[in-house]
This record gives sequence, structure tokens and C-alpha cells, in this order.
Amino acid sequence: MMNHTALHRGIVAVRADAGGDPKAMMAALNQAWEAFKAENETAIKDLKKGQEDVVRTEKMQKLEASVSTLQSALDAQAAQLTALKIGGPGTDGAPKDPEYSNAFSAHFRKGDVQAALNKGADAEGGYLAPIEWDRTITDKLVEVSPMRQIASVQSISGAGFKKIFNLGGTGSGWVGETASRPQTASGTFGIMTYTPGEIYANPAATQQILDDSEIDLEAWLASEVEKEFSLQEGIAFVAGNGVNKPTGFLTYATGAANAAAHPFGAIPVSTTAAAAAFTSDELIDLVYSLPGALSQNARFVMNRPSLARIRKLKDGDGNYLWQPSYQAGQPQQVLAFPVTEMAAMPNVAADAYPIAFGDFKRGYLIVDRLGIRVLRDPYTNKPYVHFYTTKRVGGGLLDPQALRVLKMAAA
Repeated sequence: MMNHTALHRGIVAVRADAGGDPKAMMAALNQAWEAFKAENETAIKDLKKGQEDVVRTEKMQKLEASVSTLQSALDAQAAQLTALKIGGPGTDGAPKDPEYSNAFSAHFRKGDVQAALNKGADAEGGYLAPIEWDRTITDKLVEVSPMRQIASVQSISGAGFKKIFNLGGTGSGWVGETASRPQTASGTFGIMTYTPGEIYANPAATQQILDDSEIDLEAWLASEVEKEFSLQEGIAFVAGNGVNKPTGFLTYATGAANAAAHPFGAIPVSTTAAAAAFTSDELIDLVYSLPGALSQNARFVMNRPSLARIRKLKDGDGNYLWQPSYQAGQPQQVLAFPVTEMAAMPNVAADAYPIAFGDFKRGYLIVDRLGIRVLRDPYTNKPYVHFYTTKRVGGGLLDPQALRVLKMAAA
């Protein structure tokens, strides 16, 4: 049997030598996964014999941690590639709008900016962040916010966004050559309104640090805002109540708060037999509850604890449901469908919705109003200068037919 200590050292060595090389990382991931499967098979046999090896359990936990770490690293690389597609700095690494970026840097430090470059100022005294800085945060949000990677994103120019849905109902009939053609029924429409809420961050720095600092101040502020915004967005896109924030997709599931909000109805739900565990058959039923025409771009969404449970599940032929990445840029899979880890998804518990499945590009819409705004405030909390940063973002269900949710049974 493979020695875990040697394996773990090998994985660390491969990661260090690889320098982020996807092929080397995938080789280490597959090695760790095979070791995990071997240990898990042995553990199952021991349990059937009424034995339990504490050392083996600890070994499996370490192996599982190694698999998770390597898979997360590969997923992060795929997310970075996704973020680059949006567009960023020029190929030489320079800002696309250097004059405005330089003006913003001066304003960041002292609050000074030339009127000729004042295209970011507005009547209320706000200062729109430079295009390059704005783009940097947006790209980073795509990289770290799982929902932005898989959902539809729409930039809007007004206070809200309305979408019309065709509810059908158009009538027809068969007639003879000379028969009369009476009027038939007309189709009806439903409307969904997506209203952005406002998310803000208010980091601060002393004026002396701003005066003397050699660091990239714009990068520092962008990093602070990115961490806060990605955390808040991630929670809201999953379970937000829609009050000054996006409405989470789980709130549209059958039996949830917004089950009747969409013209097409609620997201269909599959309920497990047990309150504290799900089976491989229940996951298979969840997959096949989605119509085949909507499964082309479908994926699983769940948090890390739920994914850890799935790693030990097998189908009727003894094959593991979970499979690691075998190609650079491709995510891990369950039942041959990609998996997106989303920390905001609930844990497995009675009445919880721990797993979702479907085409999120078709199923959920994120709306962005304008970009990132920064208001420099050196007065409120001397000697600190606050950079009040805001972004208006909303979200809601786009098509419930494209999504499915697994619900745990009641206790």
C-alpha cells in the first residue's frame, strides 16, 4: 500500500517544482486521488468487519485535504483564465487610460486633480475610480466570486432592469379550404424586475502613509474592496432576501420565500429520504430531473463540506461519483458534470438546500449598475483618510426551468 507520508511529501515537492504548472499539479492531484480511493476502499472493508482504524481515518483526512488543496489550485487557475477574458490592461501591462489613472493616483494621495482630467467627478462630489482600477476589481470579482463565473451578467444604465417572459397561450386551429378563420387566443407575458442594491466598503489609511508610501496604493485599495465585495456578493447571490441586495437563487426554490415570484414558477426541488445524508441514487435522480435540452451547460453547485461527502459516494457499478480535473482549465466533476464550490451554499442539515444543479448561465442573472465609485473623505475621522467605495449590483432568478435543487428531508 502507498505510504502516505511519502505521498504527501511528493505532492508538496511536485507543487513546489511545478511553479504552478498545470500538468505537474494534475499529476499530483491524480496521485493523491488514487491514494485516497485505496485508503477509502480499505476503510470500508474494515467497517464491514466491525473494525475501525483511527490511524487510517486520520490518513484519509490528510489525503482528502491534499486532494482539496490541489483541486482548488487548479480551479483557481481556471478562474484566472476566465477573468482574463473580460479584458484588462494592455498587452504591455500599462493602463489603458494612463492620464486618468495618474490623476486618480494624485487624488488618492492629496485630493488634487486637474480639471482637464476631471471626467470622473460628478455634481455630488463623488469621484469615479479610473477605468483601469475599476476593471481590476471587476476582474478580481469574477475570479473569486463563483456565481459571477457561471451566471449571466448584464450591465445596465438605469435604476433597474425589466425582463419580459413569454407565458405562451397562443391558440391555433385546423380549418378547411373555405372555412372561416375565427380569432384565436393571444399569448400572455410576465415581467421580472431586477433592482440593484448598493454594496459599499470604507477602508482607511493615515495621511502620512499616503504621503510616504512606496506601495501601489490603487492595488491596495482594490484588494481591500475586492475581498469585502466578493464575500457579500457570494452570500447574496445564493440566499439574499432582495432588500437592498440581490435575491438569492435558493429563495426561489419550491417552498422558499420567493417561490411564487417568477412568472415561470419556482425552481423544482428533489427531497432526500434522510435529513442528514444524501445518496448516490438521489444525486442521479437530481441530474435526470433536469430536461436533456437544458443539461448541455449544467453543473453542480455546493460548498466544500458537501463536496467532501460526495467524494466517498459511488454509483451502482462501484465507480466514484467525483472525479478530479484531467485537463488544464477544466473543473472537477461529479457524474460527468462540472462542480463549482460555493462557500455560501448551506451545509447538509434537515430542511436545508445543500446542492443545486443546472445551467446557471440560463438560470440566474446578475445586473451591474455603473462601475466602482470612490469618495475620498479626509474629514470624518482625522488623521485617517477614508475611501468610501460603492458598487450597485442586483441579481435574481432568470429561468427556473434550468435549475434544480436538492433539499434535505425534515428532521
